[in-house]
Amino acid sequence: MADKTDPNDETFSFVAAEHKILDFWDKEDVFRRSMQQTENAEPYIFYDGPPFATGLPHHGHLVASTIKDVVPRYFTMKGRYVQRRFGWDCHGLPVEHEIDKALGMSSIEAVEKLGIKGYNDECRGIVQRYTTEWRKTINRIGRWVDFDHDYKTMEPWYMESVWWVVRQLWDKGLIYRGEKVVPFSTELGTVLSNFEAGSNYQDVQDPAITVLFKLRNDERYIAAWTTTPWTLPSNLALCVGADIDYIEAKDATGKVIIVARERLEAMSKGGELEALREFKGTELVGLKYEPLLPYFSDLESEGAFVVLSDDYVSTESGTGVVHQAPAFGEDDFRILKAAGIQARVCPVDMSGQFTAEVTDFAGMHVKEADKQIIRLLKDQGSLYIQDVIVHSYPFCPRSDTPIIYRTIDSWYVRVEQMRDQLKAANEQINWVPGHIKNGRMGNWLEGAIDWAISRNRYWGTPLPIWINDETGSMRCIGSREELNELTGVMLDDLHRENVDPLTFTVEGEAGTYRRITEVLDCWFESGSMPYAQLHYPFENQSLFERGFPAEFIAEGLDQTRGWFYTLIVLGTALFGTHPFKNVIVNGIVMAEDGKKMSKRLRNYTPPDDLMESYGADALRLYLINSGLVKAEEQRFTDTGVKDMVRRALLPWLNAFKFLHTYTQIDNWKPDDVPKESDNIMDQWILSRLESLKFNIATEMENYRLYNVVPALFDFIEDLTNWYIRLNRTRFWVEEATPDKLAAYQTLYTTIFELSVSMAPFAPFLAETVYQSLREISDQDLPLSVHLCEYPEASGARIKPLLEQAVTRMQHIILLGRQKRNQEKVKTKYPVANLTIIHRDMELLDEIARLEDYLSAELNVKNLSYSTDEQSFIHLYAKPNSPILGKRLGKRFKDFKQRIETLDSKEIEELQNSGELTLDGERFEVDDVLIFREAMSGTNALSDRFISIDMDCTLNDELIKEGLAREVVNRVQKSRKDAGYNVSDRIRLTVYADGRLADAINTHEDYIRRETLALELSLSPESQELPFSIDDEELSLTLSLASD
Repeated sequence: MADKTDPNDETFSFVAAEHKILDFWDKEDVFRRSMQQTENAEPYIFYDGPPFATGLPHHGHLVASTIKDVVPRYFTMKGRYVQRRFGWDCHGLPVEHEIDKALGMSSIEAVEKLGIKGYNDECRGIVQRYTTEWRKTINRIGRWVDFDHDYKTMEPWYMESVWWVVRQLWDKGLIYRGEKVVPFSTELGTVLSNFEAGSNYQDVQDPAITVLFKLRNDERYIAAWTTTPWTLPSNLALCVGADIDYIEAKDATGKVIIVARERLEAMSKGGELEALREFKGTELVGLKYEPLLPYFSDLESEGAFVVLSDDYVSTESGTGVVHQAPAFGEDDFRILKAAGIQARVCPVDMSGQFTAEVTDFAGMHVKEADKQIIRLLKDQGSLYIQDVIVHSYPFCPRSDTPIIYRTIDSWYVRVEQMRDQLKAANEQINWVPGHIKNGRMGNWLEGAIDWAISRNRYWGTPLPIWINDETGSMRCIGSREELNELTGVMLDDLHRENVDPLTFTVEGEAGTYRRITEVLDCWFESGSMPYAQLHYPFENQSLFERGFPAEFIAEGLDQTRGWFYTLIVLGTALFGTHPFKNVIVNGIVMAEDGKKMSKRLRNYTPPDDLMESYGADALRLYLINSGLVKAEEQRFTDTGVKDMVRRALLPWLNAFKFLHTYTQIDNWKPDDVPKESDNIMDQWILSRLESLKFNIATEMENYRLYNVVPALFDFIEDLTNWYIRLNRTRFWVEEATPDKLAAYQTLYTTIFELSVSMAPFAPFLAETVYQSLREISDQDLPLSVHLCEYPEASGARIKPLLEQAVTRMQHIILLGRQKRNQEKVKTKYPVANLTIIHRDMELLDEIARLEDYLSAELNVKNLSYSTDEQSFIHLYAKPNSPILGKRLGKRFKDFKQRIETLDSKEIEELQNSGELTLDGERFEVDDVLIFREAMSGTNALSDRFISIDMDCTLNDELIKEGLAREVVNRVQKSRKDAGYNVSDRIRLTVYADGRLADAINTHEDYIRRETLALELSLSPESQELPFSIDDEELSLTLSLASD
């Protein structure tokens, strides 16, 4: 009966086998066993960043999840104790936004109706809506992670540790209250972090207007440009550049307008301007002007409506004059503060609507008010130019609506004063890929600003600060026990509905301490994860201290300004060090069409569907073999996943099936102590295996996954297309010769260790093959491949010269085939002579040990070797003119002559090392074009690794031998078509005429040996199976020798 989960069955299905393995892991509790096996070993701490629990896992999550499974599996097999707890980010805007949409009202309206407790209960209710789906998908991709002991940022013990973090920062003087201009989502009514505000830029069309401000007691006007007309009601100053050249110009109506000289031409959109006088910006500083709009004209007495100066003003766009609304611009706020102007207005509420102070537009959303404001300015004669601009503008990443910048009274962490410490901490981290360290991450840290950690929200960890309502004194509380001591209440839930009502008094101090209303930024909670997931310092002090900094983390590129950043800030602030040693940054997954993956557009296949088509192993290999593990953007293609089956999984499976087929015939079992094989190809594949293990260890220790999978692919190619293909006849021998037994042991060892080595990367097929190998072996092997120790490289078995020789042999074979194609001589016909050419005699001697394989592959009678390359190949070079001409300029002529006179030794140095220095100038391979030409009178052919000379002239003897090979080919095909087993012996009757009959008579022993024919007889009559070889008739009759 067919069994799709049996790797030896013709109906084998990777998908069906994976489901069987999932059941096996679950039944045998293999994940838990792997943890128990290493629980007393050195811990390997891995931080699993918590996803928001409000959506389903997508391809981006699966990239990170695959990385987060490969690395812990590898280090567990290396003997480390790797705890893997899944985490959930339960607080913050994603959850509240979902609730607001479900309730059909804003959070403010919902709280008014339901109360804080009712609103938070609604949030609490959806937090784990998708946990079942997450668990299903994460399990299906083969990721081992502890869902049963997960951490949630809404758990009281987690929130208590977050309070502890706040308290530590408070005690260090790193938390303060201040009013600053911050990014703000009017849709959600909350402050956004700078990294949130920078994560969702979109191209939009906005108004771009030039407005005239009339100077006080002066007939001149100053022109200012803005793309945010809604900020004009809050204008309190104008700003010029002190060293910028300005000009007075008269328009057609006689108005004198002041504008930067470099912007005069752009101003002509409003009509022809006649230049009058030029002067520096310093002349304008201190001039007063009339308020553009009347709403805050009384603030003139507080220093408003004056011209200021600052270096940030430029003449790249606009008029060279910037209107200042300090409530809505960071520079505006800074400039007025520096000028000592205390006047402040922020007539916009938390929903982004104008307040009653702006009488003409009260209750209108600021962005919707733009058109009305422009109309008003036009009616009063202040609008000079009306235009539009398409530019990149920040949108709220949650609501996908435009954000604004506005002043908010918030609580901050002092990050700016820590910049040098943060950069020093970053230098100690191994970033993969490396350019992230001093690029995206380093640049972000270089400009790090104080972090607004408070949010005017409801569902989050309450900021644990209480302020005395009379004295203004403040207390930061760092634990539930401390809160109990002050209030007499021990809470088992730290959300606002429970914490807000708690007040306390301090003996000898007037007034009552009441908690502020803000909650913490949810990024602060995730940044506190190293401590809070362990409820540190209240529990697990030893475990935390043994594992901090963590060995490894992994997330997407966007987290360089999110989670990675908050981890570094808090780790440096608390402990003066980086909180993780190694980080793999994955790129962003796009749909195949280059667009963002979208359910609406249906431009991607859901992950679960993909895994049910091609299997999880194929998906895993595709993801970690892509540019995604190098932080590159990747267009996801289903065909790429399918290709992993063809390139890696099927060859690996077929190698095992080949081994299993012959070991079953001979009932072979592996030796407990394998003997060293004398066969050179056995030595080679075992050397390749050891080199592979060494390279995997090197790359994995440096977290370069992108170098591991290609090496595995190369090895599988060598195993299947070279070792097995070139050694098949050794397995066909009927007797159990020492050479055959060595071949069995070598192939078994190779496939066994390959499967164990592949276990972290393709855990399902590794397990499937391993379980079948356990059945072959009598040894007491671990229950699962994932309970094995990761194979250690044996340096004694690595033979670099042999590996180099086989690589050269592969090139020789490819060159030989190329030469045959050029001469139109099929491989079935042997050629007389092949000369292998290389300047290194030691390498040629090693290649000579492979002579039997070369002769068989290229069907060559005689091989010879030569170090005299110059007698066969003319090697010469020319400059890559498009590249070097541009780079060298006038010096190109001299270097062109020098490159064209390079000798073969210099060219070889360039090829081998990748660079060459000539007269102080460094050249790389791409800079120089290298040419190889056969010398006159030779049959030479060359690549950059080796050269050959092969004479393809045929005689009658060679032609007969070739025809005999063709007969063998037809017999082998007929055996397969008849369903014979590979070991079955046959009787063979042949009809042939002409040269074919001569060839069969001459090479009868060869044909019988190759086809396992105990008898071969020539018949004068046509047989059952007709063929044609080079237009000559051949027919065969086969029967089993036992019939």
